[in-house]
Amino acid sequence: QVQLVESGGGLVQAGGSLKLSCRVSGGQISTNTLSWHRQAPGKQRELVAIFWNNGIINYGTSVRGRFTISRNNAKTAVYLQMDGLDPEDTAVYYCSTNAIYHTPTGWAPARDYWGQGTQVTVSS
Repeated sequence: QVQLVESGGGLVQAGGSLKLSCRVSGGQISTNTLSWHRQAPGKQRELVAIFWNNGIINYGTSVRGRFTISRNNAKTAVYLQMDGLDPEDTAVYYCSTNAIYHTPTGWAPARDYWGQGTQVTVSS
């Protein structure tokens, strides 16, 4: 089973920076996409940034130019460098992957997996 564990959230003042990390584990895994999403109180979960398997990156419009997504070469970890943080960035941040993993009977179908979330709070 694929598991994702986020770290790096916390409290920061407006204009500050944080870096989130997410590790993907669960045996023999092949990830297709690695992404970050966030959900603020009373709002729908939104895409922050996504790293496609072909190397293309897309950002949500509200974070473009301030946040940077990266991954390791094995595509089993994804990071989110957040600069110029604003109180509007306050949310629970989730990492996600679309991945397959190898079972004793073969490769399980690709599906989306999510981490438990990490809180980011930006004070004004």
